Amino acid sequence: MATLKYSRQRESIREFVKASKEHPTADDVYASIRKEYPNISLGTVYRNLSLLVELDEIVKVPTGDGPDRFDGNAKPHSHFICTRCHNIFDIEDEHLTGLTERIAKNFDGEIHGHRTTFYGICKECLENKSQELKKKKTS
Repeated sequence: MATLKYSRQRESIREFVKASKEHPTADDVYASIRKEYPNISLGTVYRNLSLLVELDEIVKVPTGDGPDRFDGNAKPHSHFICTRCHNIFDIEDEHLTGLTERIAKNFDGEIHGHRTTFYGICKECLENKSQELKKKKTS
């Protein structure tokens, strides 16, 4: 790839995603970046997010039933998506670390990476569900 021209907008987008622990959507990034760059378009945000993903500076996290989210942590790790609140959580686990390398040893081909996403109900939603059940029993 040719040398990439520096862009203040792209740098702001990258910094926002890297600083966020919420795995923002493109719309979230757009809403935040517009405060600094009121004339930026949603298309520009999408193009810059795609470029940052291509450069391995951020990671796109497909959610399946909602908009893609973006993760500033480009190091290999897994995700957990809550099927109730749709929040995304990073999962760091020693058994998952190095999975690509272990699988590649016994695979007749070239593996470039993998993506592991777990689905379920997060702790907060489980607690809320438990409280709802208690309220129903006392009603």
